[in-house]
Amino acid sequence: MIANDIGFSLVFVSPFQFWFFWLAIGLSLGSFMNVVIHRLPRNRSILRPPSHCPRCRKSIAIYDNIPVFSWLLLRGVSRCCGQRIACRYPLVEAIVGLAGVGLWWRWFGWWPWVGAALLATAGLTAIAFIDWDTFIIPDELSLGLWVLGTVLAPFNPMFPGSVWAKIGFAVAGGLFGYLMCFGILILGKKIFKKDAMGGGDVKLLAAVGAWTGVLGAYDCMVIASFIGAIYGVYQIARKKLERQDHIPFGPFLVIAAIFNFFYLLPFGFPFH
Repeated sequence: MIANDIGFSLVFVSPFQFWFFWLAIGLSLGSFMNVVIHRLPRNRSILRPPSHCPRCRKSIAIYDNIPVFSWLLLRGVSRCCGQRIACRYPLVEAIVGLAGVGLWWRWFGWWPWVGAALLATAGLTAIAFIDWDTFIIPDELSLGLWVLGTVLAPFNPMFPGSVWAKIGFAVAGGLFGYLMCFGILILGKKIFKKDAMGGGDVKLLAAVGAWTGVLGAYDCMVIASFIGAIYGVYQIARKKLERQDHIPFGPFLVIAAIFNFFYLLPFGFPFH
């Protein structure tokens, strides 16, 4: 075994090994994120009571609570009351589960970082779905990810240098993301006389910067703006939206942030 800085690389392990481990961890995190998505916006405890049917309130048996597979075996129907189970549940679980496999392949051997990035991806996924439903990004998630990205910076292979240098990159990235997004928010108010984005987006981009640095925060804003613009134009063309209608920006930031965990575009993109 050899060690690369603080991230450990196992030279005798192939990428094909342990993929099931990271899939299982991701699926489990995704299952928990479904609880967070449902309960956090409602100011309910995410720990108590245990998993239960949101309609008839009966507890869900362990064999009916296996991520993705239980939904498939039950054919999307609740065993206790016969009501449909939204496909969002297995979708969230699959997204985080596949992210676990993908991160293991991308950062093969960097065990602490793969675990940290997978945890961040799970939190980001929860943010995307909550913001899509409510136009709210809970501080518990955005600020929590900001702090966590800074604390776990020593394990981040995207940052060069010593432990303190890595922490410095995380702090700089968080501040840059916050100030850039806040500047756009203020500029949008002055020019368009309305909010270009919300305060939750500002804290979310700060969190992205803490995990992926100044370049990651910049890339995230550029990619999210591009995807959001395409979505907005498409929905307007379908007459599903009016030009003055608001759309949540958080999900597009999340897509870009998760992309950052796999690849960072060069600074100046798309102008360079």
